[in-house]
Amino acid sequence: MKYIIRFFPEITIKSRGVRQQHIKQLKKNIRRIIKEICEPARVGGCWDLVEVEVPGEASDAVLLQISDALTCIPGIHHFMEVKEFPLPDFDQICQHTLDGVDDSLSGKSFAVRVQRSGLHDFRSIDLERYVGRFLLQQTDAAGVKLKNPDVQVNIQIHHDRLFVVGRRREGMGGYPLGTQENVATLISGGYDSCVAAWQMYQRGIYTHFIFFRLGGAAHEEGVKQVAYYLWQRYGRSHRVKFVTVPFEGVVEDILTRVDDGLMGVVLKRAMIRCADRIAYRLKTTALNTGEAISQVSSQTLTNLQVIDRATERLILRPLITTNKQQIIDQAKLIGAAVYAESIPEYCAVISNRPTTRAKLDEVEAEEAKLSTQVMADALANAVYQPITDIPADLEARQLEVDLLPMDQATTDQVVILDIRPPDEVADRPLKTEGFDVQPMPFYRLHSSFAELDPQREYWLYCEKGVMSQLQARNLMDAGFSNVKVCPAEVLR
Repeated sequence: MKYIIRFFPEITIKSRGVRQQHIKQLKKNIRRIIKEICEPARVGGCWDLVEVEVPGEASDAVLLQISDALTCIPGIHHFMEVKEFPLPDFDQICQHTLDGVDDSLSGKSFAVRVQRSGLHDFRSIDLERYVGRFLLQQTDAAGVKLKNPDVQVNIQIHHDRLFVVGRRREGMGGYPLGTQENVATLISGGYDSCVAAWQMYQRGIYTHFIFFRLGGAAHEEGVKQVAYYLWQRYGRSHRVKFVTVPFEGVVEDILTRVDDGLMGVVLKRAMIRCADRIAYRLKTTALNTGEAISQVSSQTLTNLQVIDRATERLILRPLITTNKQQIIDQAKLIGAAVYAESIPEYCAVISNRPTTRAKLDEVEAEEAKLSTQVMADALANAVYQPITDIPADLEARQLEVDLLPMDQATTDQVVILDIRPPDEVADRPLKTEGFDVQPMPFYRLHSSFAELDPQREYWLYCEKGVMSQLQARNLMDAGFSNVKVCPAEVLR
């Protein structure tokens, strides 16, 4: 089996030197990926096309793997499964074509299309007519139909070689990875950051991933899964890092010290500053985010300008004018939506009354209240992990948080920790029958839980159950065994 690969059209209009560089990089990327699937496969090519030749003994499963992989390699516009022959006379071309189409023309209209490169003593249209007349006589086809036929029979002639084309599949287009400098994507696991990372792949840019852990181990595991999927599917020709930054302490610092309306902007600036330091260590050129204008309060033009002032490094926002439904649709097309939709939104660090027009001097005044040591600790404790290690890491860290059965604890053994933000607790107090309830905002859990009585059980409560599940897993990861998620039956 042979695959003939055609380039993304924008590659073909580059200058000679740039085009050669792109083709060389594309061949290198294809070779890295295909060799993992089938070691004996050969990758070659020239000015017009790239060829992947697979040994005849390769199984159908291997051929399907290779075909699927080629659809996701940046730089490929489309590719065709072909049978190759030395260029014969017209009669032999007809016979090879007949063998290739088999009985696929039965009862259907068809047209023959010939593409040529090189010098020949015949025209493409002459060969199309000759082969078309032969197929009409030798098959049960309904007839020739030049416009919108049921089946298009494709023949390609490349100098002295004949290719009878079988199936054609579309690629993802774009430029080959490695032809541009790399970036670091701030990934949350949601639709936006996933699509933003994919769009970098499309422009020939491979990306590292920076994750700011706000919601504990469960959130981190979900984000690692989607980052690994994106890399393995679209970017595995290049090795990258996944960086986890423990940001719970920074969040607590912001929520306890910063003016309510500026929390979101201050948090984003803290992330950008931290990401800038990490990007320097990773030797990346720019940061990449999934932000879009006005999607949330921190993404107004005014607030984005204030956020950008936190670093001199270029911040790319490929989705800046894209609406949410378009982003979700794109996430579905690239296969990331199934991961993104299972990762909870983590918006509790945003004020209920955020400003949409932050002023830089006011933001800087609020930032002066923050502890520089907390940020330094987050950077110092960041974990740099080769993305290839993620599957083993996820397998080793499987952890379940079970609900505590009611017959295993009495009310005097249990304290329900209401981990909602203080304003929610004040607006909607928790009502229970016979249980001790203690407010403790989620952002204080990691620093204050150790001070609680270790002889008692602590059931975490939030309205939707998402935050309590995340925080319970986070505390269990930290070594606490006396923490559970609050059962719904104790509430009224």
